[in-house]
Amino acid sequence: MPDATGTGLAAARKRQYGAAEGSRMRPLIIGIAGGTGSGKTSVARRIARAVPADRVTTIEHDSYYRDRSHLSPEEREAINFDHPEALETALLVEHLAELRAGRVVDVPVYDFTRHTRRVERSRVEPTPVIVVEGILIFSDASLRDSFDVKIFVDTDSDIRAFRRIERDMRERGRSFESVRDQYYETVRPMHLQFVEPSKRWADVIIPEGGENRVALEMVIARVEELLGG
Repeated sequence: MPDATGTGLAAARKRQYGAAEGSRMRPLIIGIAGGTGSGKTSVARRIARAVPADRVTTIEHDSYYRDRSHLSPEEREAINFDHPEALETALLVEHLAELRAGRVVDVPVYDFTRHTRRVERSRVEPTPVIVVEGILIFSDASLRDSFDVKIFVDTDSDIRAFRRIERDMRERGRSFESVRDQYYETVRPMHLQFVEPSKRWADVIIPEGGENRVALEMVIARVEELLGG
């Protein structure tokens, strides 16, 4: 099993510092995957906080959900949002390539209550560290290949389900019944089909996410080392 001191991060260092573009080193792009409610957002934030604010950018794969404004509310509710096809992953791959080349990108802003993209965009500047998080970021080969470091947050399914219910009710205006039904109809089956198998691509696996202080400290120490800190 990969770990925080294994060869994955060492290989990332070689990729990071062996590929200068002129006088500018390519950014370090860190992918953080895991099931819904696994704690990957907490891990992403902890890693981002370990880097000076002007040197790190965080991007969520969820921002790239496809716009469904052409569909009726009923049709939008019927979409399987946990399937890879629900996301415009190719656009994220394009944006990471642009950021790696030192160019600014405009990331979509998604409205989870209406299942549509908003008119405004979020302007993202290139930084030395780019953290990308999402449940499906390792299931797509082209996106997976964009990462220098791949971290998978592995958390018990019961804990993840509870966190999913709490988040969707609090942040996305969902009812308990709708979250529960979605979990059994699409979230759990898609996790077993796409998310869990993608764990094999990780350089590092962190059990229990942000609660695992030892693993987090090891990962952060290695990221700082990769950055020459």
